[in-house]
Amino acid sequence: MTTAEPSPSLRPGGPEETAAALTAGAGGPERPADAPGGPGGKAARDQGGGRTLNVFSHAFLVLWAVMAAGPLLWAVMNSFKSSGAILEDPWSLPGRLNWENWSFAWNEANIGQYTINSVIVVLGSVVGTMLLGSMVAYVLARYDFPGNRLVYFLFVGGMAFPIIVALVPLFFVMKNFALLDTYHGLILVYIAYSLPFTVFFMAAFFRTLPTSIAEAAEIDGASHSRIFFQVMLPMAKPGLISVGIFNFLGQWNQYLIPQVVHVGDADKYVLTQGLANLAAQTGYRGNWGGLFAGLTLAVLPILVVYIVFQRQVQAGLTAGALK
Repeated sequence: MTTAEPSPSLRPGGPEETAAALTAGAGGPERPADAPGGPGGKAARDQGGGRTLNVFSHAFLVLWAVMAAGPLLWAVMNSFKSSGAILEDPWSLPGRLNWENWSFAWNEANIGQYTINSVIVVLGSVVGTMLLGSMVAYVLARYDFPGNRLVYFLFVGGMAFPIIVALVPLFFVMKNFALLDTYHGLILVYIAYSLPFTVFFMAAFFRTLPTSIAEAAEIDGASHSRIFFQVMLPMAKPGLISVGIFNFLGQWNQYLIPQVVHVGDADKYVLTQGLANLAAQTGYRGNWGGLFAGLTLAVLPILVVYIVFQRQVQAGLTAGALK
């Protein structure tokens, strides 16, 4: 009689061979790591999808940067070219730097005077907007009183009110108060125009600030005004800078309101009105280089303000999400 041969997995051998045989028998045939069911299959697919998403997002950001910076770079390039060179080939680099275009825009086209007028009006309106808007927002965010929500929603509703609907009554109101063609009249209009967004933004920001510090100051005997100006307002600095930048941009680029309430005295025109006049004159004189120089001069203050306060703007926009 012959005895049956033991199976390969039960043959006597060293402990390493026996463990390897048992492991192979329990786990089945080994699969490659990149196989659909293998251990690296899902990770490889996720990594490939992440690379595709990164490529798409980077391409979109590059396209957005070109669309945003392209017109500005084109205007700067043409501001150094003569009118003939611009009409002949507007996309070519300037053969030489025509600084006389900038001199014409600043002196003869009065862009310098218009810039000073805009600085006076915008600085006054931004300071007034931030002071009044932050005070209103603090009261609406921190104190409960009858009509609190009604006042808040009235300000929110003001954001959806189109300014073009109010231009005719605004003109007669300004005329009756003798505020037409005055710096302070335009400043008041800008403040009223910017208050709804400022109150909406700052009220949400004040709600994210801790109340314990204000309560401690109140226990120490500080008045409500002192708590606001010395405690809460410094804590709201990121939000103030962010909404201040938005107000500065909106008021600096405002064209429709000055055209209604600020048109009598050409020497008091703001920059947008001056650029409109320069564009109209360019159609007759053909000084396109001076027009592009004026456009560049109008954009430079905005770029400087944003570059200086870029970190504060980002911090203000993300502060509420990090609380």
